[in-house]
Amino acid sequence: MVESTLMPMSQGHSPPGWPRAVPPPEVPQWREAAVPWLLDHCPADYRAYSVWRRHPEALAWIAAKHVAAQVEAMRSAYRVARIELAEQVGPEALAEVLRALEAEGLRLRATARATELIAQAMSGTRFVPRL
Repeated sequence: MVESTLMPMSQGHSPPGWPRAVPPPEVPQWREAAVPWLLDHCPADYRAYSVWRRHPEALAWIAAKHVAAQVEAMRSAYRVARIELAEQVGPEALAEVLRALEAEGLRLRATARATELIAQAMSGTRFVPRL
C-alpha cells in the first residue's frame, strides 16, 4: 500500500492518467462507477458474466490483462505492417495504416495506465497529490 506520511489524502484526488468517467478513489461508490468503465475496455461478452460485477477487483485484474494484450498487438502490428502490407496496399495507404496503429497504440497505452490505476486503487493503494 502506498501512503504518504507527510500529507493526508484529500478526498477526491485522482492521479494523472485516472479515467475521467470514474470518480476519484475514496469518493463514495467510485468502485461501482469503475465497473462499467472497465467492462467497456473488455470484450463485450464479458458483460454476460456476473462475477465481474460482483468482484470488481477481479474485473480490474482481467481488464488490465486484456488491455495489455491489445497494446502488445498494436506494437506487433506496427513492427510488421510495412513487411506484411507492402504488397497489399499502396504507400499512401500504408502511411495511413501506420498513423492509425500509432494513434491506437497511444490510446491503448493511456487505457492501460488508467486500468492499472483502478486496479491499484481497488487493492488499497492511496494516491497522494504531489506538490
